[in-house]
Amino acid sequence: MESRTKREKNIKISNKWMIVIAVLSLLFIIFFAVFFLGFNKKYYVIEINGVHAGMVKDKETAQKLMNNARKELGKETDSLVLVDIHVNVREKRSLFGGLENEEAIEERISQVMSSHIIKQRERAYTVKINEFTVNLRSSQEVLELLSAAKNKYDVDNQFDVELVLDPTRELNVLTTKVVNIEEREAKEAAAVMKSAGVGEAVALIEEEIEMVTTPEDYDLGLQSLDFGDTVEVVEAYVEEGQVTTLSEAIELVTKEQEKNKIYEVVSGDTLSQIAEKNETTIDKIVALNENIENKDSVIRAGDEIIVTIPEPELAVVRREEIYYEENYNAQVQYIDNDSWYTTETVVKQEPVAGYRKVVAQVNYRNEEAVEREIIYEDVTVEAVPKVVERGTKVPPSYIKPLSGGRFTSGFKFRWGRMHKGVDWACPIGTAIKASSSGTVTKAGWGSGYGYVVYINHDDGRQTRYGHLSKILVKTGQRVNQGDKIALSGNTGRSTGPHVHFEILINGSQVNPLDYMN
Repeated sequence: MESRTKREKNIKISNKWMIVIAVLSLLFIIFFAVFFLGFNKKYYVIEINGVHAGMVKDKETAQKLMNNARKELGKETDSLVLVDIHVNVREKRSLFGGLENEEAIEERISQVMSSHIIKQRERAYTVKINEFTVNLRSSQEVLELLSAAKNKYDVDNQFDVELVLDPTRELNVLTTKVVNIEEREAKEAAAVMKSAGVGEAVALIEEEIEMVTTPEDYDLGLQSLDFGDTVEVVEAYVEEGQVTTLSEAIELVTKEQEKNKIYEVVSGDTLSQIAEKNETTIDKIVALNENIENKDSVIRAGDEIIVTIPEPELAVVRREEIYYEENYNAQVQYIDNDSWYTTETVVKQEPVAGYRKVVAQVNYRNEEAVEREIIYEDVTVEAVPKVVERGTKVPPSYIKPLSGGRFTSGFKFRWGRMHKGVDWACPIGTAIKASSSGTVTKAGWGSGYGYVVYINHDDGRQTRYGHLSKILVKTGQRVNQGDKIALSGNTGRSTGPHVHFEILINGSQVNPLDYMN
């Protein structure tokens, strides 16, 4: 009996353990299912600026919803919309979470984007002319702007402006092409006829070779037209308020403004004439050019000076054939004399103006005629040319007669009388050099000059060197420019060691500083 009871007790304990094992196994199975089938399932959470927008099954769906939201935001305006957002798509494993409605997620994304718009950019066409830029709303407005600049000189509307791709640029940059309307229409008609099979070489424009005998035989007027500056046009998005109205753009581009340009001085020019030619003032020319000190400064043919001219932002260049009648002068005729210096000239015959009828091709930049070629001339009265005999020898130059020295006195009134030379203070014994090549005509004592040297030069001038301590040349001796001729001193009427230097023309002293290099 006791044995049976013990066996039954062991069976009960065994059953209990089996129940425990079964429960543990079930819990393990549930845990395995939850972990691998629940927590191990991937979801993707979309957050924008830290705001939860939704949860989707994969990153591709998240990107699709973001793109859709951007498109919807862009449909509300033709502008480029910029928003300040940070998007975070992160992976998440969830037991109880689930996928959300995509339309709802997209709506939430749009709401967040709308609340973080920082600026809108308008679609525009940017026109660049040199350093100048202006933004317009459409390519049609660009063409109207360019046509406004052209129409000032194309009153009969012979030419048209087109926008074409710039072949020199890698990006899609447009530039301008000005075409003759009549020639374009003729080419288009020829292309139509050719495509229709009406001959392989149909000539719609025939040039007739005629004998030109009168101005009426010429096709006077505008011959060609183009822009004088490179125009670049690009499509862009600009900030609100940066698009200019067409009327304002036309005003900016066509209004004349002062711009700097280089002017080359020609023979006979004066500063006042240059100012008048270029519609400016002498004061402005002086202010723009460091090498021109004042209105009396010397200018020479070939000098380049800066002047201001009124010119619009976009220049128009054109060629016209024009007819006019005028008094004219024949070209000056020169007779070269090899025994004279280039500073010597003599008029052998005075000019007499003639009269002629002219057809000329004139190239313009805006209002300024920059080149003229006469293609027809009918002389009614023949002009008599001016005849000038001129020298061909280059005159000698003059240099400072010593190295160093301190300039102490100029060519001026001094102590109640005229000081007819210039002085340089220098130690006794300083080398004195010939200012120019020539022949020594005096070498000795010269009263107030003290010891002095006179040199006659090939151009008829004479130089004098006074107050010397020692003379190193003799009368009749030939010297070259730069040869040592004496040593400086303090002889004669002198208040200290120095050299006195003179230049004489036709026997009279002149200011040496006007003739020295």
